[in-house]
Amino acid sequence: MKKILLSACVSMISTLLMAGGNTGTTLSPVANVSSKSCKENKVYIQQEAGLMWQDQAYTDAEDGAYSRGNSVSKAGKHRHAMNYCRSLNYGGYSDWRLPTSDELSAVHHEPENPFVYHRGSDFWTSTPTTENRYYVIYTADAMQYKRKIGESNYIRCVRCLEDGYIFSGSETVE
Repeated sequence: MKKILLSACVSMISTLLMAGGNTGTTLSPVANVSSKSCKENKVYIQQEAGLMWQDQAYTDAEDGAYSRGNSVSKAGKHRHAMNYCRSLNYGGYSDWRLPTSDELSAVHHEPENPFVYHRGSDFWTSTPTTENRYYVIYTADAMQYKRKIGESNYIRCVRCLEDGYIFSGSETVE
């Protein structure tokens, strides 16, 4: 019985070694990956409204700030949102602002989500309500909701187009 068991073990071990051994072939190297990020910065042009929208990738830090009630770049409390847009230099422009509730609601009423980088969450607006609150737009339904200024929400900035600017869609920006 010992001989049969020993023979079976040796057979199994040698089979495993042969199956996982070096066959002498070499694997081809992985394709070179560009050092450029796969996420490109974009803007969305809403021609009929005369608006240019920031369409920039959201980071893990921003998602974390949103969920923990902190402020980091494109997520945070209302004062941070106002300051973020005012100081934004994006796509070669520095005249960004926080959108009104009507502007943000209208862009999210479009049949398809126009943004490459989006979140199905609340986004701050510059439109005040009562009791020291501001409207946010929940992008999944484009509805307005009142939020306390100390809550953290996502941020998307907007700017007015110059006269004569013609393009409709999404553009990549440097």
